[in-house]
Amino acid sequence: MARPVVHNDSLRQDLLAVTADLVDRDGPARVNLRDVAAAARTSTTAVYSLFGGKSQLLTAVVDDGFRSFRDSQVAAAPGGLRGLGAAYRTWALEHRALYRLMFGGALAAYVDCQPSPEAAADAMEPLMQAVTSAQSAGTVLQAPVEMVAVAIWGQVHGLVSLELAQVGPPDANWAAAYSAALDAVARGWAA
Repeated sequence: MARPVVHNDSLRQDLLAVTADLVDRDGPARVNLRDVAAAARTSTTAVYSLFGGKSQLLTAVVDDGFRSFRDSQVAAAPGGLRGLGAAYRTWALEHRALYRLMFGGALAAYVDCQPSPEAAADAMEPLMQAVTSAQSAGTVLQAPVEMVAVAIWGQVHGLVSLELAQVGPPDANWAAAYSAALDAVARGWAA
């Protein structure tokens, strides 16, 4: 008789989500595997079985965030650069804890936790493809694709990060500012 699967993908996803929220709320130094397990209504044995330890769990959280982000970018890719830009903000607002963990640097300062190089690179691939397509169509300046993609990413990332940190005027209309920034990015890179 086969042993039932106790540590399934649903539990894995629950642990990733709980960990992201706990680290975002309490900081990486205060989060321990016992708290993660309790919040996910499981045991520390399950956490160790699925991830191996705290460092591996935190790396899995960041990698999962990059995969989720990439999936949203792939879905938005038919909308071109503007669609990717809009999806960037939407994803960040819907996944605030993950966004801060992925880009805030707090984890790397605390434990050996860096995104897997392939997870981070894969997340940027839809943008690279959109830049290549736009250059081929003659709508974006001819320049090294990686340079253009990183410059565009930095511009949208900066504004989203400011919005999430609520750094700006107290009555800021972030949606309007973001839309204006996307317009400016399009004008700035137009061929």
